[in-house]
Amino acid sequence: MKAILKCAHDKDWGKRYAAKVSCVISNNEDANGLSIAKEYGVKAVVVGHQLYKDTLNPRQAFEQELIKEIDKEEPFLVVLAGFMRILTPYFVNHYEGRLINIHPSLLPAFTGLHTHQRAIETGCRFAGATVHRVTAQLDMGPILAQAVVPVLMGDTEQDLAARVLTQEHLIYPRAIEELLAAEIK
Repeated sequence: MKAILKCAHDKDWGKRYAAKVSCVISNNEDANGLSIAKEYGVKAVVVGHQLYKDTLNPRQAFEQELIKEIDKEEPFLVVLAGFMRILTPYFVNHYEGRLINIHPSLLPAFTGLHTHQRAIETGCRFAGATVHRVTAQLDMGPILAQAVVPVLMGDTEQDLAARVLTQEHLIYPRAIEELLAAEIK
């Protein structure tokens, strides 16, 4: 998220694309991203999923509130960055074609969690990150961008994760810019 905010600021998306990051929403009130958003002058909102645990359908109640907050911004794109909850088809379909995410593997390989360890254990020579459109099927939406990093002899999960993260910070803002530029055309 910080890489996206920095890119939006440094490349002046407001002038270049008539676009801005209008809001950062977290389900965790202690998320570091909320203070980073404020540093960049971006509205920061918390929609805590725990507030809905006693409702008849907690996940749906949470997602309804999340949609309400997001829709206030009338977004062209909804960008997931560090949001570690699986979203239901109800939510995903509401933002069909406008919801994007980044995943720390070369999709379609290693969907879900523990991607770096799984890549090492499988003997992959390369790993990476993928920016993709979000669909109801977890980590299977159309690919927008990928970055490849080598898996080095003796890599730990943390070593590989750090190398992949540097690429995530490059390709995610770039993929967003490409979507904004395509919209202008």
